[in-house]
Amino acid sequence: MVREVQQQRRQEPLILMLADENLQDVLARLLDIADRQSWCLVCKKFFSLEAAGRNYVHLMRPEILEPILSRYRQVEHLDLSSCVEVTDQCLATVAKFTNSRLLSIKLIRTKGFGIAGVKSLVECSSLQDVDVTHCTQIGDAEVIVLSKLKHLQKLKLNSCRDVTDVGLSALRRCTELRILGLKYCSGIGDSGIQNVATGCPQLRNIDLSFTEVSDKGVSSLALLKNLECLSIISCINVTDKGLSCLRSGCMSLQKLDVAKCSNVSSRGILALTGISLGLQELNLSYCKKISDVLFASFQKLKTLQVVKLNGCAIGRVNLSLIGCKELKELSLSKCQGVTDASVVGVVTACTGLQKLDLTCCRDITDVALEAIAANCKGLLSLRMENCPSVTSEGLTLIGRNFAHLEELDLTDSNLNDNGLKSISRCTEMRLLKLGYCMDITNAGLASISSTCKNLREFDCYRSVGISDDGVAAIARGCDRLKVVNLSYCASITDASLHSLALLRDLVQLELRACSQITSVGISYIGASCKHLRELDIKRCRFVGDPGVLALSRGCRNLRQINLSYTALTDLGMTAVANMSCIQDMKLVHMKNVTSDSFARTLLACGSLKKVKLLIGLHTTLAPGVISQLENRGTRLRWMEKSA
Repeated sequence: MVREVQQQRRQEPLILMLADENLQDVLARLLDIADRQSWCLVCKKFFSLEAAGRNYVHLMRPEILEPILSRYRQVEHLDLSSCVEVTDQCLATVAKFTNSRLLSIKLIRTKGFGIAGVKSLVECSSLQDVDVTHCTQIGDAEVIVLSKLKHLQKLKLNSCRDVTDVGLSALRRCTELRILGLKYCSGIGDSGIQNVATGCPQLRNIDLSFTEVSDKGVSSLALLKNLECLSIISCINVTDKGLSCLRSGCMSLQKLDVAKCSNVSSRGILALTGISLGLQELNLSYCKKISDVLFASFQKLKTLQVVKLNGCAIGRVNLSLIGCKELKELSLSKCQGVTDASVVGVVTACTGLQKLDLTCCRDITDVALEAIAANCKGLLSLRMENCPSVTSEGLTLIGRNFAHLEELDLTDSNLNDNGLKSISRCTEMRLLKLGYCMDITNAGLASISSTCKNLREFDCYRSVGISDDGVAAIARGCDRLKVVNLSYCASITDASLHSLALLRDLVQLELRACSQITSVGISYIGASCKHLRELDIKRCRFVGDPGVLALSRGCRNLRQINLSYTALTDLGMTAVANMSCIQDMKLVHMKNVTSDSFARTLLACGSLKKVKLLIGLHTTLAPGVISQLENRGTRLRWMEKSA
């Protein structure tokens, strides 16, 4: 008997002799979804171990919810945001199978459920995190029910416009609440905020952006001694008086966002910088009333790491007064009045900068870039889109001085091949944007491809000097690319797509108006790029049915596609109907597709959340199609543009 057992063990694969915890450790190291799927196919034991160890599930189709939850009995985190419609019955199923185990659920932009479904969620007594952003059916009644979750720590109600102070006031019973998102909740006011501030002493993060809250509501937040993050973007009823009231509490404030608060000036910010000595991030974008005194006060903030001044009128304000040695990120995008002197002053004072955004600072020249090169040796991200006064010679400074640069945006610049050759020294580059660079050619891209092996995102939008050879060089040398934009590069052909098919990790590809591309090239992508999620082939007039058929067979994870102005016919639309994961489509000016085919395709795409169509279809689609789509939660956008 012992001999038979020993013989049986010798016949078993050695890996199955490992303990379950050892196999679970191996599985935990498989981060790629495809690898985990392959694991499940090995044997029954591997299949069951994968189910036993998974605590997170992200579903796209609610009809498989029950079998999935039956299989994965350890689920603690559930994401249903990719489902177009989640009914009350679905949430009842969630409660039935997860009960006290569920900790978080995401229902972003989902339709179909109401107060009955929310009541089912409350049965999940351990639920801590609920995200119903853009669930426009959520109102006061639903929030009142959610307030019964005793352990609720994070609640996002962003864009739930029917929520008012009545529902918000009910949250005061959620004494463990730490994060509250109310962005675009236009129905809330001061009294609701006051009740939350009174009843939720643990609140650390609150977003009131684009609401009607005023000084009265903001001042009540002074009760929150643990508040770390406050966002009041475009709250035009908030003034310096409201911010000044916060200085009596809010000693723990780390992040403050007052972008587009037209009635907030330096005075209000100064009141906070005087007491919030732990402030780390400050966003003053599009605030009109900033001063030297405010910038000088930053020197007291030893922990300040991020300052955003996008769209501010700098003018005579002395940026060098910022003077924060620990500052890591400074954004001056679209600031008016930024000059060489401004940049020289600030980079001389803030030598620890790692991220610098100078987008549309049209008056800076090589002098500014020389100062950046001399003082910011640790720079990781530089954005200089549309800085026309910086010369091609000046741009060569980038490669010579920023060896560790990871992100570079030189869209619409004077960059040429010499500049690209210099930039090729930045071997840690992960993002490179070269759109509208009219002087770069394939030779420059060859320089990049030879050394920038870690590149993940590449943008050559409208750079007309690029053709197939340049794309081939990038695809061969930078084979870890995930995002590629070649829109309006009119010289590229199917040969470029044959090269891009080498990119096994490609998730986003933009080829808009690449007029020489045909279905043959798209078929290359469909056959090889299995992880592709977003594709834009608008105005690729020679792409037709065969190309889309290849996509439907090979790119099973495709979520977003733009087929406007292509040569697709009804046959090709049947392939689109088989794209089970598709969520966002743009189908404008497709002259070879009939109304009946549009209707069949739209109804067949069960995961479709958003679609753009020509206005003429509004009257030609079969009766009931539009209402059926809208009832299940699909958003229809109608375009009136002529061909």
